[in-house]
Amino acid sequence: MTTPDLRRQDGPHVFVSDLERPELTDGDRHHLFRSLRLRDGDTLTLSDGQGSWRSGLFGAIIEPTGPIYQVASPAYRVGLGVALTKAAKPEFAVQKATELGIDDLVVFETEHSVARWDKAKRSRNEQRLIKVAREAAMQSRRVTIPTVQVLSDLEPLLAGSGVARADFDGIPMNSQHRLVLIGPEGGWSKRERDMIPDVVDLGPTVLRAETAAVVASAFLVTSRDRNGQAITPTTT
Repeated sequence: MTTPDLRRQDGPHVFVSDLERPELTDGDRHHLFRSLRLRDGDTLTLSDGQGSWRSGLFGAIIEPTGPIYQVASPAYRVGLGVALTKAAKPEFAVQKATELGIDDLVVFETEHSVARWDKAKRSRNEQRLIKVAREAAMQSRRVTIPTVQVLSDLEPLLAGSGVARADFDGIPMNSQHRLVLIGPEGGWSKRERDMIPDVVDLGPTVLRAETAAVVASAFLVTSRDRNGQAITPTTT
């Protein structure tokens, strides 16, 4: 059987909880019908957000068509952390990192962060960013949805291995790096530099925070061993 390329399939891509009996959320149905103008019988692709997908037909009841395909997990997960910045920069970073294939996304406050979110605002914005990541995953035709967290500081991120901060005079990024942290407009504090001694350099120029997020995401994903991600049908 020829393996289809999900990127080349017709129609929009949407997440459902069950590929055997797919049901759209009210929000997704409204978007597909009102914004994308889908009509009964139009094609789309469906994913469970856990690595599987199949094609289907839009309508009052979504009709699955064809087999379910399972995309193998990558060799390891990669993550991006972005310091809280002004305006819509965290939203932009989450959106673009999702499109590029990042698995875990974190927005955190630093000592030099200009913007500050209290507990209630962190919770509201975390839900908003989760929605941004889900929509970006559908737009980019992913079969997984990245995790999203909003933290009051960066200390919880330092327990894992492969954590590095983006800064000047670092080493080029490589496959040992699993989580890269982008600092705020005001730069890292001395305490934060001491907490994260591993440093990666993102290039010869000074980047805006949102640009650095895109560059780091691209480096992380392309550095990861992508072998073993062949798509194979699991049901007919």
